[in-house]
Amino acid sequence: MSKLWGVGLGPGDPELVTVKAARVIGEADVIAFHSARHGRSISRAIAAPYMREGQLEEHLIYPVTTETTDHPGGYQGAIDEFYESAAARLAEHLAAGRTVALLAAGDPLFYSSFQHMHRRLADRFDTEIIPGVTSVSAASAALGTPLVEEKQVLTVLPGTLPPEELTRRLRETDAAAIMKLGRTYPGVRRALADSGRLDDAYYVERASSDRQRVLRAADVDESSVPYFAITVVPGPTPQTRITLTESAVRDGSESVVAEATSTGASSTVPAEAVPASIGEVVVIGLGPGDEAWTTPEVSRALAEATDIVGYTTYVNRVPVRPGQRRHASDNRVESERAGMALDMAKQGAKVVVVSSGDPGVFAMAAAVIEESADPQWREVPVRVLPGVTAASAVASRLGAPLGHDFAMISLSDRLKPWETVAQRISAVASADMAFAVYNPASSQRTWQVAAMRDLVLEHRKPETPVVIGRDVGGPTESVRVVTLGELDPAVVDMRTLLIVGASTTTVFEAAGGPRVFTSRRYEA
Repeated sequence: MSKLWGVGLGPGDPELVTVKAARVIGEADVIAFHSARHGRSISRAIAAPYMREGQLEEHLIYPVTTETTDHPGGYQGAIDEFYESAAARLAEHLAAGRTVALLAAGDPLFYSSFQHMHRRLADRFDTEIIPGVTSVSAASAALGTPLVEEKQVLTVLPGTLPPEELTRRLRETDAAAIMKLGRTYPGVRRALADSGRLDDAYYVERASSDRQRVLRAADVDESSVPYFAITVVPGPTPQTRITLTESAVRDGSESVVAEATSTGASSTVPAEAVPASIGEVVVIGLGPGDEAWTTPEVSRALAEATDIVGYTTYVNRVPVRPGQRRHASDNRVESERAGMALDMAKQGAKVVVVSSGDPGVFAMAAAVIEESADPQWREVPVRVLPGVTAASAVASRLGAPLGHDFAMISLSDRLKPWETVAQRISAVASADMAFAVYNPASSQRTWQVAAMRDLVLEHRKPETPVVIGRDVGGPTESVRVVTLGELDPAVVDMRTLLIVGASTTTVFEAAGGPRVFTSRRYEA
């Protein structure tokens, strides 16, 4: 039976996801999540370790966040229209009998986008909410000090309030947590100063995540404050007072120092609070499947990395190393994955983004390089290490079907329209080149192989050789040769690569089975 789950994910650390939330994420038919127009979803990244292959995903992209809009209803009109559309998309799944897990960072009913879906859907569909650890609790843990005790009052405030209103409320409360910072931070700091609370206030950025930063509120650079940050004014006198040295503010060369006010002892907060230097992103290709096809250069990069980022299937091919962080995600969030890798490297991490085969062939190199064009990441070093391509691996099993001019074409129409794919197939077929076919089919996309075959038959004979390679280099490897006219789409899936021969491609029997080559010479 259908059910809408509001899943609280906690503040950022995937290990703070509750047992129930992890179970529901893994069992749900549909995973829904929000992001801004850049496509990177923090919620989805947190939930990724608990997701399974084959789940449907609904990516709900805000049409506007802090930008201006030409919507006739202004900002509110654009947002209301978006929420109505998003609710309709989820309602289709629920009406079809599917379970939908709508992800929410923190708690679903605490300054969360889930509330807008709850308001529009809960009266029509069975709904259950799974609470999550809030960023307020995570910020308190990061400070290592209680927020309130005994009869003290804690006030939670949105930073979007006018500074005058924030000032009044800060004066009247024992303790405060100020959410929704980002561009509001200059007004928040002014309110803290006007209320006399600035000296007692602390700033926690991305609490509990591997990019957590802890600073005095007075020392924060207003131009660099993200939305996912919180300012905390504890009620009790802290057992430890967290301060930031002047040199750390200036060039990031020092750690955050915690000075114990009661004993005079001192300790160092993890250096991740202030990155000492920029790290790097290395995009690597593991090769098609066999460990022997992974180059020594790639193996060294994997051994030196602090963080491994990639599609779950490929991350699972990388040996687990103590202290190395692994960030696995779905294969349809390339830009989000690239942005996360660049952001971690900017904070000092040595990040390896893994691909199968060669990273520059229908893989992650293009996504990372494209994202790195954003001015915020231009100073992050990026290297690409080549790998053995799937086309080369399949070709090698039968000889040299790609021995002359050849092309590589992906049948996936997820990032380009099918009309473009068909045009390119026809162009290559009419040019009489052999070509390798990547991404020929998937569980939700099965008709393109037949369409490709029919397009090629307009230019080539039915006897044209076609190599079908599946899981080459893996435990279930199979490679065989059929003719173009005999090509059966039913035997092709996402783990298959096809090589369609040219008029000069020859098949002959020899010791060990058939051999295939495409001649490097044309007869006069």
